[in-house]
Amino acid sequence: MTELRIGPDKEVTLHFALSLESGDVVDSTFEKQPATFKVGDGNLLPGFEHALFGLKAGDKRTLQVEPENAFGQPNPQNIQVMPRSQFQDMELSEGLLVIFNDAANAELPGMVKSFDDAQVTVDFNHPLAGKTLSFEVQIIDVKAA
Repeated sequence: MTELRIGPDKEVTLHFALSLESGDVVDSTFEKQPATFKVGDGNLLPGFEHALFGLKAGDKRTLQVEPENAFGQPNPQNIQVMPRSQFQDMELSEGLLVIFNDAANAELPGMVKSFDDAQVTVDFNHPLAGKTLSFEVQIIDVKAA
């Protein structure tokens, strides 16, 4: 029997670390329990999943994932200027994470980019949009899903 390789209809258990080009670690399971996901279940972005295709248990890799295959490029339309009056009881600071509800009542996080007495600029892009990421993986197990 051949060793199963990562691809469609597989369940994968792995350790991973996600880092910025600066070396700052964004997320890691190496000091915790490994992560398990089924390919295509939405737990990993497709660009990360596809980077793993062909790997098998025991493989270790460090892969570069470009923004287009990760969190995308920032969209200027996701930066909104709002009246300061919508933030009346809040102490604002640049970088503050604020949560809004969209029309479907789903939470929509945004980061305060700037503000003054009249308006507040909020960036609703993913914080990792536009970033090339280093994706270090250690495959622990691959099995049929």
